[in-house]
Amino acid sequence: MSSSLLPFALFALVASISPGPTNLLILAHGAHNGLRASVLQILAACSAAAGIVWLVGLGLGDLLLRHPLAQQAMGWAGALWLSLLAWRLFKAAGEPVSASAQRHLSAASAAALQLVNPKVWLMAVAVIGVFATPRTPVWQLALVFLLIALPCLGAWALLGVGSTRWLGTGSASRRFNQLLAALLMVSTWWAVLG
Repeated sequence: MSSSLLPFALFALVASISPGPTNLLILAHGAHNGLRASVLQILAACSAAAGIVWLVGLGLGDLLLRHPLAQQAMGWAGALWLSLLAWRLFKAAGEPVSASAQRHLSAASAAALQLVNPKVWLMAVAVIGVFATPRTPVWQLALVFLLIALPCLGAWALLGVGSTRWLGTGSASRRFNQLLAALLMVSTWWAVLG
């Protein structure tokens, strides 16, 4: 990795590992469905986020910056969709892990989530504004982001898998789902209103 990509790699690590809507949903998915069942969702979410970095670098970011109403509409649509996902997670709070294992986030939903995730768009605009240079093409930034995001999101799924030891009871599962739903709501609305 060139020295010009090192600061970006550190930024990508922090952006990918820090809590956000996708991380929390992958954590819940890992807890309820296991690591193997979460691999496609992780690949889809990370690929979509890297694709957004690439598209913003190709000019979509400039287009969004010129149309603040489009930015607002995307932010509100994302917040509403994520709120719906949080509500579903909260409603699943009464089900034990084994019963709710039938529900899962599809790979297509994990990818689509990135399109409405305010954290991803803010990160992509920051990446291009700060790290894109003639010596560091956009495709390199997107690829490095993908390679860093995959193990970071995988760590969240593993954390979810590890949490199943104490989620065997209905009350523990209920508290876990309610906590994740609340964190998802807070992270979503904080990004939109903050």
